[in-house]
This record gives sequence, structure tokens and C-alpha cells, in this order.
Amino acid sequence: MASKPTGDSGDAPAEPDFAKAFEELAQGERAAAALETHLDSLEQKIEELLAKADEDEKTLKAQSDAATGKPSPGDGAPSR
Repeated sequence: MASKPTGDSGDAPAEPDFAKAFEELAQGERAAAALETHLDSLEQKIEELLAKADEDEKTLKAQSDAATGKPSPGDGAPSR
């Protein structure tokens, strides 16, 4: 049986391009870090909006209770 000669042949598998793979991996890591930073910022804004909405809801309830003559909790009036 004859052995194949060494060297470039048309059907040989291509050498993996590790430098390119590592660069793509690094680019993916940078993109992931940027997305994580953006998501952290969005999460903080959502928390601020929820806190503001909760505060507004409490204010409106207190105003509504004051308008109807109901004592609001914590004003010293006994609850029944």
C-alpha cells in the first residue's frame, strides 16, 4: 500500500485559526459586558420607577382618605 505524500493536499482539513477564534471570543465577551452594564442600568431605572409609583400611590391614598374623612394609618387615630 502506498502512503500519501506529506504536504498540502486539496482534501486536508484546514488548520484551526486560533487567533481568529480568540478574537471572536474576546469580542463576544466585550458585547456581553456591555449588555450586562446596560441591563444593570435598566434595572436601576425600573427600581426607581417602582419606588416612585409606590410613593405616588401612598400619597394618593392618603389624599383620598383625607378627603373622605378616613384616618390614615400612623396618624394616631385608633383603627376599628
